[in-house]
Amino acid sequence: MSDRNSPSSLMIWLGLADNSFTRQKTVKFGDASAVNSGRAYGIITVLLLLVLWWISTSFGWIKPIYWPSFGAVFSRLNQLMVEGFRNVELWEHVSISVYRVLSGVFYGAIVGVPLGLSMGLSSVARGMFDPIVEFIRPIPPLALIPLIILWFGIDEFAKIFLLFLASLFIMTIAARAGVNSVRISKVHAAYSLGASKLQVLTRVILPNALPEMFTGLRTAMGVCWGTVVAAELVAADKGVGSMIMIAKNFLQTDTVVIGIIIIGLIGFGIEILMRIIEAKLVPWRGKG
Repeated sequence: MSDRNSPSSLMIWLGLADNSFTRQKTVKFGDASAVNSGRAYGIITVLLLLVLWWISTSFGWIKPIYWPSFGAVFSRLNQLMVEGFRNVELWEHVSISVYRVLSGVFYGAIVGVPLGLSMGLSSVARGMFDPIVEFIRPIPPLALIPLIILWFGIDEFAKIFLLFLASLFIMTIAARAGVNSVRISKVHAAYSLGASKLQVLTRVILPNALPEMFTGLRTAMGVCWGTVVAAELVAADKGVGSMIMIAKNFLQTDTVVIGIIIIGLIGFGIEILMRIIEAKLVPWRGKG
């Protein structure tokens, strides 16, 4: 009887029914772990936007120069997949942009996470680096483009360095916030059981700081995708951002829209992938 009345896996995946975990919740409002996926509403929203796009362009509400029609975008996409853009294959443009973004985020995390941890654990490190981080953090990475060109030229390193700066301070603040979020009772319990400083760091602080770090990593990924267009302005002839800017100069709005959609889809795909990785590596998130 209970099996017959239980929701199907499809209903649970769409977020139209609670799974076995969320069904046990007596209080749901205010409990983030009780919120289901809501995928059905997301699908409905996307479909409504596509219908609005089709209606607005089919009935001439928007001029093609401002926003292309469905047919124009698909026609241009087919042409780009066959002929490429400026003698470069479409997937090469996409892959080089993905490489730049992932490289910038990777190096930003490599430097930012230890820096943030040290600032959260050491008064000396906080005193030394906090003024620098808080001073540079509000500066948009785009404002540093002239200096980056002056220092590093227009090679590949300059583009990755700009994305590195875009992610560095996000990861630093996330790691520092992760350390500050650790309950002191857990640290005291570890010391009372005879743990060393290294064991407290690896067994208590890092596991409890990982959720904040993953949040920072996802934020840094989104910021870098937003910065990649500007990074590829630095004399780049490859990349989705470069393709968008060149197409804009020739009023090829359909190519611009295709580039925007590609960036959005890849960014969304990376976000979903990181959520899956986070669920596997940090299953204790939100559970105290």
